[in-house]
Amino acid sequence: MSKNRSKSKQKHRSGFVSILGRPNAGKSTLLNALLGTKLSIVADKPQTTRTTVQGVMTLPEAQIVFVDTPGIHEADTIFNRRMMESIKEALEERDLLLYLIDGTRRPGPEDEKSLELIKDTNTKVFALFNKIDLIEKKNDLLPVIEAYSKLREFTEYFPISAETGEGLEALQAAILEQMPVGPAYYPEDYITDQPERFMASEIIREKILLTTRQEVPHSVAVLVDEWKEEGRLTRISATIHVERPGQKAIILGARGALMKEIATEARLEIEKLLEKKVFLTLFVKVNPKWRENESFLKELDWRAMIGGEASTSPVSEDNEGE
Repeated sequence: MSKNRSKSKQKHRSGFVSILGRPNAGKSTLLNALLGTKLSIVADKPQTTRTTVQGVMTLPEAQIVFVDTPGIHEADTIFNRRMMESIKEALEERDLLLYLIDGTRRPGPEDEKSLELIKDTNTKVFALFNKIDLIEKKNDLLPVIEAYSKLREFTEYFPISAETGEGLEALQAAILEQMPVGPAYYPEDYITDQPERFMASEIIREKILLTTRQEVPHSVAVLVDEWKEEGRLTRISATIHVERPGQKAIILGARGALMKEIATEARLEIEKLLEKKVFLTLFVKVNPKWRENESFLKELDWRAMIGGEASTSPVSEDNEGE
């Protein structure tokens, strides 16, 4: 090996990688697994991720900025259209795209339609066939890979399990090979661009998704109304917004029991995030058609939380706290 080639291998690499795919493909689980920490909330429900989530992996020889995106879906509301716009933005100026696929099933019409989003990109795309831990006979994955390869030619194909970590070491090595030579964009201890108050609201929403059923998951939003630091204690007041009175009743549960369960589980996880004690107060409010309310959707955007205070208006009399 020549000296020049040896030196080039030692050069620091850096780049931006977007994670794309249909709802429930496991994108957030993959991001969390690659980074070794929980950044994106995870639930077995469509549209769990509603905005792009940036996570930074810093290694001695490289820095990779991953962007997790909402699942590719039909945009039938202003809210859904905003999600699809964030996915399209995540395609721009990327060094690599990871297209995550549910490896347990062959592509259907919706999967074919989703691939249209990346048909004109000049960026290299890895096809990741996830959930191989659920496939008893690994040969059953071959027809799935073949079916997708007929729909689009990918740069490389990887069978993985974001849940167990199988195949992720080889994937990470391949991602590193695709990164251009460049400097670190963020400090070594930097993990995400999202503010703590937004991450806290997402943790609360995750607990709602995991403890409720029916239509609540699609119709729930969480806003942190107040955040007070008092030494080793953080006081957080947040409102859960739903679209109908029936959904409010589901979240509250009998005598507020479900609401208390949600609050307790969320508080414990937020305490791990902040590494301090948390006093959490939750309210639930009926906010009809919030998914079509532009001003409310702007409040939900985590970018609005950076450099400014969230609203601390008095709680409406329609709210019920636990």
